[in-house]
Amino acid sequence: MSNVVDLEREIGNILRSRGPLSVAFLTRFLNERGIFCTRQKVERTLRKLVEQRKVEAFYTNGNRRNHYRLR
Repeated sequence: MSNVVDLEREIGNILRSRGPLSVAFLTRFLNERGIFCTRQKVERTLRKLVEQRKVEAFYTNGNRRNHYRLR
C-alpha cells in the first residue's frame, strides 16, 4: 500500500515541477527517478487522483490524449 502512496506523491511532485503532462511523459519521468512502473499503473493511479479531485484531466491540440495537471 505504501508503494501506491509513494506513486501518488511522486506524480504530484512531477506535475508540480514540470506542469501539465501526458501519461507517457509521467511514466518516463517516474522511470528516470527509479520508480519502475508501467503506463497502465500510472493511468490507474491518475484516475484515482482525478476522482479525489487532486488532479485535473484535459485535452490539448485535438489529439484526444489526456493531459494531467494539479488542481
